[in-house]
Amino acid sequence: MKRRAILHALGPGPIGRVLELAAGNGSNSAAIAPRARRLDATEATASGIALVASAIAQEAPRARAMQLAVPGHFPQPQYDAIVIAELLYYLTPRQMQRTARDTAAALRGGGTLILAHHRIDFPDFAQRAEGIQTRFLAATGRAWSKRAVRCTSRWIVLSCRLTDARRETATPRNHEHRSSSALLTV
Repeated sequence: MKRRAILHALGPGPIGRVLELAAGNGSNSAAIAPRARRLDATEATASGIALVASAIAQEAPRARAMQLAVPGHFPQPQYDAIVIAELLYYLTPRQMQRTARDTAAALRGGGTLILAHHRIDFPDFAQRAEGIQTRFLAATGRAWSKRAVRCTSRWIVLSCRLTDARRETATPRNHEHRSSSALLTV
C-alpha cells in the first residue's frame, strides 16, 4: 500500500531525474525506476548499495545505486522528484535540518517531494514519528503545498511542492499536481 501511494504521488512518468534517499533494500527503487529517465537510489552502506543495485538491475539501465550517508552531498545538483521514505526519524534534529535544506535546494522548480513515514514510534528512532514530515518541511525554511496521498493510523505519504517565489518560474512537471488539500496539517 505504501509503495503504491509513493508511485501515485510520482505520477505515471516519465519523470526526469529522481533521487531516492536511503533506498533500503531497493524495493521502492525497483518500482520507481521504470518511471524515471534517471534514478539515483542512495543507501549509506556497501551492503545496502548491493541490495539496491540487485533490485534495480533488471528495471532500468538509467537507474543507479549510489553510496550516500545523509546528510551528505547529493549525487546531482538538481532533481525533478525526490523520494524520502522511512528515514527522517532516524536522523537527529541537526542532521534532519541539513538534509531538509539540501533537499529544498536540489528540488527543481515544479518538482515533487514525496515523504513516506510511519506515524508510530519504534525504539530505534532518534526523533518521534509524530509530526516528523511537518518538522522536516519547516526545517527547509521554504513554503510548501502538501497533499496527503495516503494516510493510515500507522503511516502517511505526502506529495509536496515548493510554493515560495524562488521556485515559481521554473520548468513545469510532466504530470498534474492536485492541490485540493494543499494546506493539510500533518
